[in-house]
Amino acid sequence: MKKKITQILIVMMTITLLLTGCGQTTSTNTSTATSGNSDFDAIIKEAKGTTVNFYGWGGDDLRNKWLDTVVAPALKKKYDITLNRVPMDIDQILSKLSGEKQAGTTKGSIDMIWINGENFYSAKENGFLYGAFTQKLPNFQKYIDANAKENNYDFGYPIDGYEAPYGKAQMVIINDSAVAQETPKNTAELLEFAKKYKGKVTYPALPDFTGSAFVRNVICDIVGYEQFATMPADKETVKQSIMPAIKYLKELNPYLWKEGKTFPATFAQVDNMFGDGELVLDMSYEPYSVTTKIANGKYPATAKTFLFDKGTIGNTNYIAIAQNSPNKSGAMVAVNEILSAEMQASQFSELKALPVVDNTKLSDSEKKLFDSVDTGKGTIAQKDLLAKRIPEMPAKLVPIIEQIWQEEVVGK
Repeated sequence: MKKKITQILIVMMTITLLLTGCGQTTSTNTSTATSGNSDFDAIIKEAKGTTVNFYGWGGDDLRNKWLDTVVAPALKKKYDITLNRVPMDIDQILSKLSGEKQAGTTKGSIDMIWINGENFYSAKENGFLYGAFTQKLPNFQKYIDANAKENNYDFGYPIDGYEAPYGKAQMVIINDSAVAQETPKNTAELLEFAKKYKGKVTYPALPDFTGSAFVRNVICDIVGYEQFATMPADKETVKQSIMPAIKYLKELNPYLWKEGKTFPATFAQVDNMFGDGELVLDMSYEPYSVTTKIANGKYPATAKTFLFDKGTIGNTNYIAIAQNSPNKSGAMVAVNEILSAEMQASQFSELKALPVVDNTKLSDSEKKLFDSVDTGKGTIAQKDLLAKRIPEMPAKLVPIIEQIWQEEVVGK
């Protein structure tokens, strides 16, 4: 998910708040959704005629369109549920949840949340999320591999049924093969590439989501990733472990845009610079986004994606439900619909987002929905992507790495 990751440190409150109803529909939804009733038909019945507020980053126009023109009409037609998409950055969402909890608001304004990584860690640790709910969803049980690591851990943090998978992502690097034919296979080759195309390579400043992921990829390429799985969130320990990569990034600086004295603030800025020809290299956490950007003219037709030989970081983004959601039943019905084979295939087709369903659980007709998707020009086959997919670092290490980068790399 391309979002700013902001660590929200809030002291856990010990007050237990009982959900109380102020209207018949909302009260019924809340009590049934939280009662442990496994009868999903009852949840569907109680969700009928309600509105579900879906909060999440709103900077992806294609995703916004898909939610508004595909998901929302399906929910309305099948369940008489109105999906209200509310674009908001994740740090603002967490601040809103924090404020409502501190104020004792038992019926908040947020139902569903697009979330992952350290933001999920912060939200779950601070009691902002409802759960466990995924085992109540028929499509989770039907299509999702409940034993897969990415369905049990988000950036190394236990999910415990508090969020459902939404889409998969994996870092890819992008070049314009008509301008720069080389495709660096590791950080050493990337340095030589940057020297050759001096001033035409850069990456977003951390803590931008994509910029942070790129730096973690550099770290993994140089020092590996295994040691971080159990590493404590201690700054000196982390710093010592990643120092070879930090030294590399400083060595890279003189050949970057503006000589690494400053970095573009956002991924969107880097993406636009690549599209305008100011840069010869781009990166994305959406491995098939190059297809849509070629189609809409943002990228040249000669843009192509590639990977490091040792692999690139992949993760999953999720949907959670707010603890004080006034419509947990509606939220669960909406999440269940998004997990259907049809919706996952639609997301793959329209957004080129890697699906979260387990292919072995699909029927032959459902498999055809995914097999028929044309991933387009300049892309890497899904099987090749997954073959070079390496795990994310634990969420608790991400802000530490970002802080070290700010202190040790920028302008150095």
